[in-house]
Amino acid sequence: MLSAQFRAPTMFSKAGGVNWQIEATMMAMSIAAQPSVEQIRAQFPSLSSGTIYLENAGGTQVPLVVVDAMRDYMLSSYVQLDAGYGASKRATETVASARRFQTIYMNAGDKGQVVFGPSSSQLCKHLADAYANVLEPGDEIIVAQTGHEANVGPWFKLEERGFTVKLWPVNSDTFRCELDELRALMSDRTKIVAFPHSSNLLGDIADARAIADIAHEAGARVVIDGVAYAPHRVLDVQAIDADWYFYSTYKVFGPHMAALFGKAEAFAELAGPGHYFIPEGSPSKWELGCLSHEGCAGTLALGRYLAYVAGKSHTAETPRSTVEAAWETMSALELPLQQKLIGYLQGKPGVRVIGPQQTGASRVAIVSFLSDRTSPPEITAATDAADIGIRHGHAYAARLCEGLGIHPSSGVVRVSFAHYNTAQEVDRLIDVLQGIL
Repeated sequence: MLSAQFRAPTMFSKAGGVNWQIEATMMAMSIAAQPSVEQIRAQFPSLSSGTIYLENAGGTQVPLVVVDAMRDYMLSSYVQLDAGYGASKRATETVASARRFQTIYMNAGDKGQVVFGPSSSQLCKHLADAYANVLEPGDEIIVAQTGHEANVGPWFKLEERGFTVKLWPVNSDTFRCELDELRALMSDRTKIVAFPHSSNLLGDIADARAIADIAHEAGARVVIDGVAYAPHRVLDVQAIDADWYFYSTYKVFGPHMAALFGKAEAFAELAGPGHYFIPEGSPSKWELGCLSHEGCAGTLALGRYLAYVAGKSHTAETPRSTVEAAWETMSALELPLQQKLIGYLQGKPGVRVIGPQQTGASRVAIVSFLSDRTSPPEITAATDAADIGIRHGHAYAARLCEGLGIHPSSGVVRVSFAHYNTAQEVDRLIDVLQGIL
């Protein structure tokens, strides 16, 4: 159950839907200040299981308020959209509200719109396919080697259609794709620059605005993978001048879905993959098949959780100030955890941190490492035996591993924190590592 400070009983209106106004009012009466880490953890039922979840880069745990929203939707409004009758109207409004929330959450403003999909990989594939229909043979696409395959593979597939794809190589000393290298790769034929805001293996934070500025000077669009960045920092697509920006909601305390922001002018350049009778400019043109409506309900409920973390009253439409306040708290909770683990690893002979060596706000809480004496599979076998969830491998960044001289099959050991993790959990991990490293 959720803590008494947060969760109020779910109430249904006479029409059969969830009466969020009553529930929100009851919740607002009970919230007086920012919650403690213990109170935050109480919102995640899975955290009481005994398993230590330190593989959050693969998917975070879900607060019960999100689960309840999905359940309530399926009990009250599990019908198709736009049919006109009561339940359909409620379902339609749920999806529209989720879209409005994501617009606020990503700080899209009036610059464009957000569409949903089942995964970031699929959204990016649709985007690459759409560009293949408007680019000309010989046009160039630059792809960062630090990227997850979701934002790498679809672009390299376009080589088969006569387009030139250039790899923006990783610097094995700095673990970055350097800006000077990007400038050298740019030409008057460059149309797309695709890169991650953070590498899901390295934990770096790219200078997304600087990259966008370089691309825009040449008239190119940027496609930014925010999947590894979004679980650790507030999103702001306007601040970085993103043309396209996507992330996975299931890696940010939500359901298995993804969201893609695109500038209005970027959408206008492309034809969406949807049915011919769906007008261009409609989000449905990019949302093939039946969107997960219950997923939209869960995504929308994240606003209530953010209000709780920020110590603010929840309102029908989550203000941007609440999003920013919640992420200020969540980001700060992660910092001592990554500092503790990186400090330990850097003090171990024969152990190498793969990624930025500094700790603090200049990187996210994804920590990858290798040991000279113990293989990644041996390390994760030991942590698994201790009921600590981490992983090894290339984490879908196989080209990055190859660029760093790391065999993709064994890859690296990756530990990734979320704001609900604790120093005690890091200590337990270190105890296990101490016995094997």
